Amino acid sequence: MKKFYLSLVAGVMLVSFAACSGQKAANGRESVELTGAGATFPLPFYNMSFEGYGATHNDKVAYGGIGSGGGVRNLKDGIVDFAGSDAFLSDSEMKEMKPVVHIPTCMGAVVLAYNLPEVKSLNLSGDVIADIYAGKITDWNDARLQQLNPDVKLPAKKIILAYRSDGSGTTFVFTDYLSKVSENWKNTYGAGKTVDFPVGQAAKGNPGVAGIIAQTPYSLGYIGSEYAFAQKLAYASVINKRGELIVPSTESISAAAGEIPQDTRCSITDADAAGAYPISCFTWLLIYKEQNYSDRTKAQAEATLDLMQYMLSDSIQQTTATVHYAPLPKKAIELSLQNLKTVTYDGQTILK
Repeated sequence: MKKFYLSLVAGVMLVSFAACSGQKAANGRESVELTGAGATFPLPFYNMSFEGYGATHNDKVAYGGIGSGGGVRNLKDGIVDFAGSDAFLSDSEMKEMKPVVHIPTCMGAVVLAYNLPEVKSLNLSGDVIADIYAGKITDWNDARLQQLNPDVKLPAKKIILAYRSDGSGTTFVFTDYLSKVSENWKNTYGAGKTVDFPVGQAAKGNPGVAGIIAQTPYSLGYIGSEYAFAQKLAYASVINKRGELIVPSTESISAAAGEIPQDTRCSITDADAAGAYPISCFTWLLIYKEQNYSDRTKAQAEATLDLMQYMLSDSIQQTTATVHYAPLPKKAIELSLQNLKTVTYDGQTILK
């Protein structure tokens, strides 16, 4: 059985749940150890869910929140059983790896969290957000910001921006949105897990960006919604494609779900749907279609699929709102269960 690589990674947030050696799993197979790494965006949901899986299936699961880019690299190197990513693999990334199956686990939102003393609400639009991050709007009392917030006295202070330093699916979702609402952003910076932001302070992970905002008056940054809720940070309402001013919530995130392709790789930012929060997204667990790699056992492959099915189950989907995410639409679950039936070990399908 492979060693726990993640335990050797300095600074990784590692969550593990014990299973006794030699015991049997819930369905009678050998109990195993699974390791994963990647996105910090869904970390609160994963911590809760992986603990539940370990308790009910008698396996051990460890997950390192190192960012989507790091998780994908670890899967590419064959040192994890699964990777977490808020960005689906592009066609070019898919060609560089053995066939990968994307399993969405929940929906979430990237919010614009802010620290403005005495300001209790903030409205933003996509073009304004893009120009703030492009360094074109530098002051809180800029005329365009004041126009969006006519009933708020915005301070005559510089905007202190924060962004992700690591390869991040949250950054991909955010810049994917900016590229849809701003031609300047699309042509100058584009979308990606890493982007050359022209202004701002860099921080590692969603917790790092949230920490800057919590500690720094007059700051603004993009983070997964759960981190704003957990640290009681204020976050902005954003005007969507239909011109509606939308507060991020379970309902407005769910409203953004549209057509989902068979492989579930899709972007739902800037959705043209009533009530949709415009910076919503899916987040995925990524696994190899052929599970026999890096000396993994068949029991590990079976446990990996057990974990994926557990994440898609009604009981787990119903818990998403308790940690401020949104459940998957039924279509995403149906497609994912179909895709799991294509996963093999030594060329033989695992699920019947």
